[in-house]
Order: sequence, then structure tokens, then C-alpha cells
Amino acid sequence: MPALPTGVAALLLAAGEGRRLGTAKALLRGADGMTWVERAARRLVSAGCRPVVVVVGARAAEVAALVPPSLVPPFDVVEAAGWAEGMGASLRAGLVALSARRPLPDAVLVALVDTPGMTTDVVRRVAAAGVGGPSVLARAAFDGVPGHPVLLGRDHWAEVRATAHGDAGARDYLRDRPVRLVECGDVGHGADVDTRAALAAVPPIVGV
Repeated sequence: MPALPTGVAALLLAAGEGRRLGTAKALLRGADGMTWVERAARRLVSAGCRPVVVVVGARAAEVAALVPPSLVPPFDVVEAAGWAEGMGASLRAGLVALSARRPLPDAVLVALVDTPGMTTDVVRRVAAAGVGGPSVLARAAFDGVPGHPVLLGRDHWAEVRATAHGDAGARDYLRDRPVRLVECGDVGHGADVDTRAALAAVPPIVGV
């Protein structure tokens, strides 16, 4: 497997309270007992993203404690103020944290804790588009359907922060711009888990 381009960071958005599911998704556990937040963080690290920032909100202390602090240096857990607003608040908080980094990453891969089909191979494949440098816009596609993770070049961060509100995240910003789709249906799936029915349909989750 080729190495990732240097300068690709990752944001793991894990702040939601899982209202429809009845519990914070970050705290869900796979068949092997590993929590979703730890598994997703480990997959980002295994794929070569540096640094990795986990954005927490609901039950913040519990979620943060589940991510080993030595998982990757440098490593951050950031609490999103106003996390109950939705994904937009988490994305803004994560981009603010990354913007304070020196040296600045060229791009950031934005991942969601409630997409258990985001395998390490999915992360590697999307992050490899980071060869486009600070201007890159790319995202995973599963059987042609756009999904997560999303790769945002540094040139786009300020405008993404300005337009990220509610549960839209970067959706509005990406809608009218050319975004490279990276097909990943052969190495993962893009289903997100919002309800108990969706959770029951997810194949057993194991491995990093």
C-alpha cells in the first residue's frame, strides 16, 4: 500500500448525542467490545493521517476517555461548544483546532463516528487524493453514491467554517463545487447509523 501524501490530517466528529438511537454513537461497541470512537480513531491512525483530532460533545468526558491519549502524537481531543446544534458546530471546532497547528496540514479528512463501514482502506484511498494539495476537494463514494469521509484542502477551510451550520456540515459548500469522487464500495460501505433499525442492519464490526 503506497504511503499517504504528507500533510493529511483527520477530524473525527464524535459529538452527537444520538437522540434517535437513544445513546451517543461514539459509545456504541462492536462485536469485539471496542467502542466506535476508539475503532474509528485507530483506523484513521492506521491509515497514516497525522494529526488526528477527535471532536466530542455529548458525554464528552466519557467519549474522550475512550481514545488512548498515546494513540498518535500529536493527538487532540476537542470539545465543541454548542455541539447540540449539530455537525456544523463540530466541524467548525475541529477546523479551528487544526488551523492553530504549525505546520498547517495541506488537507483534512473529515470522518464521522457513525459510519462503521469506514475501513482503514477507505481512509487510505480517500486520503491519497491529498496529492492535490491545499486546493483538493474529494470524498468517498460507495457504488457511485457520495458519502464520508470527505477530504478538504486547506484553501477551503475558512469558507467551510463560515457555511457549516446545523446538521449540514460541509454539504452546502461542496454542493456547487467540483468534488472528486473516490469509489470505495469494494473496501467498505457508507451507511450511517441513526436509528436502532439501522444499527441492527450493520454487519458485525471487528478489527482495525
